[in-house]
Amino acid sequence: MPFARVDLVKGKSAEYRAAVANVVADGIVGVLKAPKGDRFIVVSEHEPDNLIYDRHFLGSERSSDFVLIQVTSTVGNDKESKLAFFRYIADELKSRLSIRPDDVMINLVFVERSDWSFGKGDPWT
Repeated sequence: MPFARVDLVKGKSAEYRAAVANVVADGIVGVLKAPKGDRFIVVSEHEPDNLIYDRHFLGSERSSDFVLIQVTSTVGNDKESKLAFFRYIADELKSRLSIRPDDVMINLVFVERSDWSFGKGDPWT
């Protein structure tokens, strides 16, 4: 059951932010194989001074369109799924929103089912 966070510089339209969230959701369901409807995404906008990143780290050329995506999940925890997810997100953001692949950073965090409560304080078992 994934939960995603998307961080980007303030100033993008609501449509742009929704499109980024849609790409992430599509990748979570289509690539990581989460159940359909498993959509929990927070998009956070930051003043340029509050989204701090190295524009040239590991040979990338990042711009002010930098997008940081973090997904916490119990599904897709094999190397092939992870790599496919990374590629899917980068390709789709480029295709749908013209976001350069250098501007896309993704971090996956895997946890156990017992680390989740989906409501009422009840554990997910």
